Amino acid sequence: MTPRPQTPAQAWQALQEGNARFVAGEPRHPDQDAARRAEIADGQTPFALVFGCSDSRVAAEIVFDQGLGDLFVVRTAGHVVDTGVLGSLEFGVAVLGIPLVIVLGHDRCGAVEATVAAVDSGTMPGGYIRDVVERVMPSVVSGRSRGVHDVAALVGEHVRHTAGLLTQRSVVLSEAVAAGRCAVVGLTYTLADGRVSVVDTVGDLPA
Repeated sequence: MTPRPQTPAQAWQALQEGNARFVAGEPRHPDQDAARRAEIADGQTPFALVFGCSDSRVAAEIVFDQGLGDLFVVRTAGHVVDTGVLGSLEFGVAVLGIPLVIVLGHDRCGAVEATVAAVDSGTMPGGYIRDVVERVMPSVVSGRSRGVHDVAALVGEHVRHTAGLLTQRSVVLSEAVAAGRCAVVGLTYTLADGRVSVVDTVGDLPA
């Protein structure tokens, strides 16, 4: 059994190595056999929490080449933050002792594209899609105010805004980051090549 990463830096290294394997087309598919199922049946000790977009092309365990019990995953369209997300995040950090939180955005994000369209047209979508767009809107408006207009760049702005929002709204997370028990890394994922790139970091994360 591979030792569980205990620090933010160790967790980040494990995810980087897993993504490198995925990009190279050489995944190991760790922790996915019957023995692993039995091992974690009575409890979980994931080493990273991934808060990402619901897009079917961005599955965290595959992108980072991890297995059962390794990642605590929370997903919403456009990785928009609500009370359910914050509660899940605090459970992961406070109860499970997870040392690393990842915010995972991606290029060609439908939620960001829909928000850009709404800003440009002045027309909001109907139903609860409107709620998603409204939650992405501050990122797009902020980026536009600084001259950022490319959708791919606005995805990065939204990841950065989300990472900041998590620490602003969650005292549990902000205290864990301040104490060095946890760090937050904002990433963008490229659909074509599978590579993740760092947009922002919050907390102590030595190279």
